[in-house]
Formats: sequence, structure tokens, C-alpha cells
Amino acid sequence: MTHYTSDFALTPEETKQLVVQTLDSDKAEDIEIINLSSHSYIADYMVIATGRSTRQVVALAEKLKIRLGLEGIKEVTIEGADQGDWVILDAGDIIVHLFRPEVREYYGIEKMWGLTQPIEFKDGGINLQ
Repeated sequence: MTHYTSDFALTPEETKQLVVQTLDSDKAEDIEIINLSSHSYIADYMVIATGRSTRQVVALAEKLKIRLGLEGIKEVTIEGADQGDWVILDAGDIIVHLFRPEVREYYGIEKMWGLTQPIEFKDGGINLQ
């Protein structure tokens, strides 16, 4: 499901990989991926991650938007950055939810979908299942 095109034309899979690698390198915690492609028309993937503070949550969102822009995904919208408790990035094929720990636990968004797909770290690399 491609919502818009770019000069670089990243696939949803490549965009997911970029999002996860960026969040991981910026020290996001508890990164989870939900494959929505066969369950929803809103996006192909949902990525959920935790930041340790409101400041980190906002920084994760801003850096991710910049990184996606560098890869040609220019139409990224961010909601919730003014509060920093729960920030949502819409990058077309990928929806990213960034939470402070207690807010993530309270809403339990991944439990609503029940379709989590864990990330494995092997030999310093990321293996997305």
C-alpha cells in the first residue's frame, strides 16, 4: 500500500527497516512491529516504541521525520509532539507510535491489535521477523 511516491521509492518493507534502525540507533526501547497489510487499509506496518522521557519521545519523532525526509519521504505528519507523552508519526505506509513508558502501558495499543512481531538482535544487526 503506497500512499505517495518519492524519488527514492522505498518499499513499505524498506521504510519499516529504516524506521526501526533509526529508532534503535536513537535508543528507543521495546520496539515492536505490527503487520497491518492484511488487516487494515490505513498502513502496511505500525511501529511502536518507548522513550524514557517526554524529551526523548519528541526527539525520536523529530529525528525520524528528518531521516525519512532524507530518504525521500517528505509528507510525514507528527501529532502529539507538543505534549510528548504519545507522539504519532504518519509516514504513509508506516504509522509510528512513540510513548513514555507509563503511557504505553496504560493504553496497551499493541494488545489491541494482538499482532505483534518481535525484533531479534543478532550479531549487532537487526533481524525483523
